[in-house]
Amino acid sequence: MTLDDLGRKISRAASQVSMLENGHREPKLSLLASVAEALDVPLTELLRTDPPTRRAALEVELERAVRGPLFGSLGIPQVKVGKSLPADALEALVSLSANVQRLLTENAATPEEARRANTELRAQMRSRDNYFTDLEAQARCLLDAINYTAGPLGQRACADIAAHLGFRLHYVRDLPHSTRTVTDLKNGRIYLPQGNPNVVDSRSPLLQALASHVLGHVEPKDYADFLRQRVEANYLAAALMLPEHTVLPVLADAKAERRLSVEDLRDATSVPYETAAHRFTNLATKHLDIPVHFMKVHEGGTLHKAYENDGIRFPQDPLGAVEGQPVCRQWAARVIFGLDDRFSPFYQYTDTDAGTYWCTSRVQISSSQGAFSLAVGAPFAHARWFRGRETKERRGSRCPDSTCCRRPPADLAARWDSYAWPSARPHSSLLAALPVGVFPGVDTTEVYQFLDRHAPRED
Repeated sequence: MTLDDLGRKISRAASQVSMLENGHREPKLSLLASVAEALDVPLTELLRTDPPTRRAALEVELERAVRGPLFGSLGIPQVKVGKSLPADALEALVSLSANVQRLLTENAATPEEARRANTELRAQMRSRDNYFTDLEAQARCLLDAINYTAGPLGQRACADIAAHLGFRLHYVRDLPHSTRTVTDLKNGRIYLPQGNPNVVDSRSPLLQALASHVLGHVEPKDYADFLRQRVEANYLAAALMLPEHTVLPVLADAKAERRLSVEDLRDATSVPYETAAHRFTNLATKHLDIPVHFMKVHEGGTLHKAYENDGIRFPQDPLGAVEGQPVCRQWAARVIFGLDDRFSPFYQYTDTDAGTYWCTSRVQISSSQGAFSLAVGAPFAHARWFRGRETKERRGSRCPDSTCCRRPPADLAARWDSYAWPSARPHSSLLAALPVGVFPGVDTTEVYQFLDRHAPRED
């Protein structure tokens, strides 16, 4: 049957049938039903996901590889996957791609395993719009138990939650250096640092420790399990400080009045900006129908953590990890570091190959790691709901094209090329594997010695 023959049977031009055949257009179900009838096959035959032939399977596999992060990060030109590509060349390309991916996986040390786990976790968060129904329910139960109604969750309320769960709080000066809190499950105690200047909000470590207990976390079996537990504990802690049932009306009113603002959410709930930004991403898509992205970028230009469900393309390595990747200098999260006023909200539109995005960014200082910018953004079509949408700041980004910002300007390079030799100051963890243990980065012996010192003595 020719394209013309099939086109006449389904009342479509041959050119339209060709686009369907070659995967350039996705058909509606009604059109698929017409095609199935014309071909005298069940509709389920056209909807099968398994490739009909070995060649078709190879074509699909190569197409996915070409569009994936591996080809792009290695600078491999895209290969047109079509009938003109010889079968042996197709086999060779697919085999080569699979083996490069295998070598990357096999040669990865512990830090790379962590990066892969982070990538998988970020995909899971994206699939559920960063909203966890069960954790929201857990937070509501805990707040109901202490008769919380509204307003910022203060230190007294946090202590009430701890007491409700059977814990007493002990503030100490000798907390192990590798920990934020230590929970003594045997004696019902939670140890917290006394007067720790490195903690932005002293409620967060306590609530995260309580969250791990409520969620029944046990010793993580691997790094992916450790990361999952950390995300769940952080989420539940934030859901307690910014309860869904009290925050949602505020956000809904702000959207209706087109004045959504992370700063306003922070001020209304008395939490750090980063906590408010994370919590906004939990609720924005589920309840406000706004796709969003979040970035935390070090002043050195590298991406520290990120989340997106709005289509923005973060820089990533061949494994799909974004942590430690250089962020485009044209993005608001980098531009803000060049401003005299780093602490007021900065708004910007950025044109990228994935579309135009509006973003708000501000700087947060860490006493131990330097400055970070925290950025929350959304696609251009959704900027109308936010404060700062009227900004005239607009920049264009062509990254990962190296001509965008990875290379210095030609005149600058001409003056200094071959005359500069900087001595890099990498982070101490750049080349080191994470410490071995049940909880990565934690000195278990030190923790046990600490518990021995502070455990109640029997008379």
